[in-house]
Amino acid sequence: MTAAPGAGAVDDEEALAGAVDAVDAPDVVFGLSRDGRRTVLTGGTGRAPAVPRERLRYEIGSASKTFTGLLLAHLEASGRLSGAEPAARCFDPRRALGRNPITLAHLITHTSGLPPLPADFYPQAVRRWATNPYAHYPADRVVRAFLRARPRHRPGTRWRYSNFAVASLGHALSVAEATPWDELLSSRVLRPLGLSGTALRPAGPGTDATGHGADGVRRTPPLDIGGFAAAGAVRATVHDLLGYLEAHLRPEGHPLAGALREVRRPVLRRGPRHRHVHTLTWFRHATDHGHVYFHSGATSGQQAFLGFSPDTGTALVAVSTRRFRLRDRLIPVAYGLLTDAGAPGRDSGARA
Repeated sequence: MTAAPGAGAVDDEEALAGAVDAVDAPDVVFGLSRDGRRTVLTGGTGRAPAVPRERLRYEIGSASKTFTGLLLAHLEASGRLSGAEPAARCFDPRRALGRNPITLAHLITHTSGLPPLPADFYPQAVRRWATNPYAHYPADRVVRAFLRARPRHRPGTRWRYSNFAVASLGHALSVAEATPWDELLSSRVLRPLGLSGTALRPAGPGTDATGHGADGVRRTPPLDIGGFAAAGAVRATVHDLLGYLEAHLRPEGHPLAGALREVRRPVLRRGPRHRHVHTLTWFRHATDHGHVYFHSGATSGQQAFLGFSPDTGTALVAVSTRRFRLRDRLIPVAYGLLTDAGAPGRDSGARA
């Protein structure tokens, strides 16, 4: 546990202790940053690892998409490309386009009209669904599937969450910048933000947390995301994730300041009473204490929640090493802490 002295730190410690106890998983870590003061508590049902839990890297699954969106915003702010660019043109500048091509912005905002995954993904993934369903679907296959895909709806008209779309965006950016994805994200986002405890590939025990199946006992292998790196490859320590969110809270002085401000701007609304507000990368909800921005993620053996509230100067990270179950408490508990308004309802969107 790390915390600065004072009554506020004690209150935060008590809140996080209750949150850790509420989550049933071998390893659980909650980290809170309030006006730059960090409090981190760890626990879990499993034996404490040799390396303190707060120093291990955790798979954050779909929360990785916030890094991809920030990269796109940064490349736009730098004048290197436009979100309005047809994505297919990144792969083939002479490619003929229809009347409503899928743009880079459509891919990151889940309005491309593409399905969650390519149709030919499922046959090869079924036998690996509990371990690494993405491992044998490489980058070139993602690109081929994108170039032959036909949107189910006119791009820009409907929201449908899609790992396929964001993975395709990553490959489009890599081609446009003539840089492999790992190096592109590292050089333009991770290193400028000082995220030395963040990576896109596993390093093994002692560095990475070990995931577990839904029973909380069976160990799962490290995530191999295949060609879907832009949609879910990030793994990071809780302190790195807090640093990442703190940059969103206070963009001034950061090399990516313009992009950090841009990803807080609402770009679309959906659902009853337009409750679901989306920025380029984040889900945004209104609360009694101002707006909160959040994204969650899950892999075959781990879960993560990232969120921040500019109005209260608060950032929250929660991770665990157990496969998601319908009765799982990590996401609602984390969301409740962030909003200070209890757990969300089933239709809140917090599991997105």
